[in-house]
Amino acid sequence: MVRYPEIVYNVWYQFSIRKVIDESVAGNAETTNEIATKVEIFDEVLAFSYKSKNDKMRKAPLIDTRTDELFTPKAKMQELVGNDKEKYMDLLVTKRLTKATSRSFIFSRELINQYRSNCRNELYMKLIESLYMFGHRELFVIDTENIGLISLNTLPLVFKYRNETSEAVGGVLLSLNGPALIPEDTYGIVENVIKNMNIVLEQLVPGLRIGVVDLGSTMTKDGKIAKQTQLISLKNNKQIPFCYESEGIKKIVSILQLLIVVYNNPSVTVAIDELDSGVFEYLLGEMLNIISEKGKGQLIFTSHNLRPLETIDKGFIAFTTTNQKNRYIRLTNVKGTNNLRDFYYRDIVLGEQSEQVYNPTNNFEIALAFREAGEIEI
Repeated sequence: MVRYPEIVYNVWYQFSIRKVIDESVAGNAETTNEIATKVEIFDEVLAFSYKSKNDKMRKAPLIDTRTDELFTPKAKMQELVGNDKEKYMDLLVTKRLTKATSRSFIFSRELINQYRSNCRNELYMKLIESLYMFGHRELFVIDTENIGLISLNTLPLVFKYRNETSEAVGGVLLSLNGPALIPEDTYGIVENVIKNMNIVLEQLVPGLRIGVVDLGSTMTKDGKIAKQTQLISLKNNKQIPFCYESEGIKKIVSILQLLIVVYNNPSVTVAIDELDSGVFEYLLGEMLNIISEKGKGQLIFTSHNLRPLETIDKGFIAFTTTNQKNRYIRLTNVKGTNNLRDFYYRDIVLGEQSEQVYNPTNNFEIALAFREAGEIEI
């Protein structure tokens, strides 16, 4: 929802995704025996409606890409991107390229630049820019690459921080094996982010705070001034290098500022793959319970840990299945008195849902495989 003086606009953005063969590597049989796939985004539609004291408009498409042309409606297309045939052909190429590179066409840099240079309709531009800015400043996606970096003793610190005079959105990679370089103009932001995180961290892990030590300035290879820093833990007034903390603590610290923001800001969406990785099960449940009950923003996450089933409302949870054509379901026939974790285990055994949620295993065959493997001389 977007609000302007005396007018309320509702905005919808929808799209479809599918898994397709990645032609760029599919033919390279020498490097892999597996079929390479990628995500394809298609059938994007941006629509809106509005209502004021004196007027209203029902939901109507602004940009509908479900066509072989650039997009429809044609009148809105001309108003947004103009009538230049050469630019039109360039954008058709962009439409194909975005599909091939798993990108959105509606919010591609090429099309956004075309809107900005041609569109004179203030309403259309405000709607598009508001969603574009949401993607850049309010939407955060943390994938499994972050876990890999933590395992390599590098801390990806992602943040959205605002004080009385400014706002900062971004992230820094802090090496934990030795001094980490932080650009001089970013150092103050990192200090403030850490100070802010410590308010919550001390409650999550009693007695634990973190700090950043300034080891002096240096010049980078591109001629800019940076701070040499060391991230430290402060436990019971004792300082130790942060690299000696567990991976769970490192994981919490790397995303904690985002959890603080999603708790307090209704416009923020944070998506985290494998949120549970390395995090103590009980602590994971406590954090999720607090955010699900009191949080204002939206937290989307995947987890192999079953603790969330005991702390989150069942309406918030989807389960993966073994059916590749119907990957996600919500469990049915769950009563309010059921423990969802126990209910899930029961379905693994009895298979009472519309889709299978677990490939069945046989204890006898597993034991037999262990014995056969032990008899093989290596």
